[in-house]
Amino acid sequence: MSDSPLFQPAKWADFTLKNRMVLAPMTRGRAGSDRVPNKIMGDYYVQRAGGGLIISEATSISEEALGWVDSPGIWTEEMVAGWKSVTERVHVADSRMVLQLWHCGRASHSDFHNGELPLSASAVKLEGDQIHTPEGKKDYEVPQPMTHDDIRRTVEDFRQAAINAKAAGFDGIEVHAANGYLINQFLDARSNQRDDEYGGSLENRYRFLSEVMDAVLEIWPAAQVGVRLSPNGVFNDMGHDSYRDTFTYVAQQLNKLKIGYLHVMDGLAFGFHELGEPMTLAEFRALFDGLLIGNCGYDKETAEKRIADGDGDMIAFGRPWITNPDLPYRYEHNVELHSFDDPSQWYGGGAEGYSDYDEFREESHRTELEKLSE
Repeated sequence: MSDSPLFQPAKWADFTLKNRMVLAPMTRGRAGSDRVPNKIMGDYYVQRAGGGLIISEATSISEEALGWVDSPGIWTEEMVAGWKSVTERVHVADSRMVLQLWHCGRASHSDFHNGELPLSASAVKLEGDQIHTPEGKKDYEVPQPMTHDDIRRTVEDFRQAAINAKAAGFDGIEVHAANGYLINQFLDARSNQRDDEYGGSLENRYRFLSEVMDAVLEIWPAAQVGVRLSPNGVFNDMGHDSYRDTFTYVAQQLNKLKIGYLHVMDGLAFGFHELGEPMTLAEFRALFDGLLIGNCGYDKETAEKRIADGDGDMIAFGRPWITNPDLPYRYEHNVELHSFDDPSQWYGGGAEGYSDYDEFREESHRTELEKLSE
């Protein structure tokens, strides 16, 4: 066994994970217009099952949650069956997989919703970018503030998605509360300008996430539930002056729930709001007792240091794993990586640039991976 901290087993829930490398959730837009996971998606995840834990791409909990062309869903029987065909193959490949539950909120467009405006905490438009819709690239719109009925319905959608994730054979779920999507829009004091019990104070801005957590914890043991946070993130027009107080409080509340892991985008490679000093993984280590996953811009050396220093338990990798499906093998055996700087085939399309990297695999484990892709 390697003496690298990355390749020591890790305990999560009742599972022993074979290493401490996590496949980060990456939206790739390969599910097609029906939003049903398919064979090439299964190929993609199996090829990357050398990681100890796989987090699925963000998966919409309902039609209202949509905001990305050809991303997968989890609200129909067909979607559940499609995901089940993926998880079964990942389990054969000796890895564990969780489903990331997603609602885009204002990071969407009426083109996804039959002309109806997307929902958010408040009527605050996402500034500084455009969105790809089924009708082309367009400006963001001023969203509809969610009513109490909207909030109750959405919490129920999260609960049903948690049920469906269990039926699809996942080993757990991750609640996506990061990167400027709906839950993050409630947490952020700029996008949340409500004056009811869901806005204003830290406790109120956390309330929506709290209700979502209560709902999914009715379905899953806390140990098999994770949450993703992005305290430093500017993506989707996030960032507010009280970010450090906000995410300290959120981490403390999640710790009280004894959830299995906290997935923190502590790195700055995805953009930084520059409203103060970045929050570090070490800060969250002091706030959270469960398994802690760092993410964003890590390489082998920085990942090993975080784990060796005790700041985190596992590290998630994204972009390097796109063109290096055998990334754990390459890191463990110091094999040179293929470049991952060209994003031209990251989003949408078919197998090309997604699951067609067979020629990049090392000959020593090619046969095993080819069998799993059949």
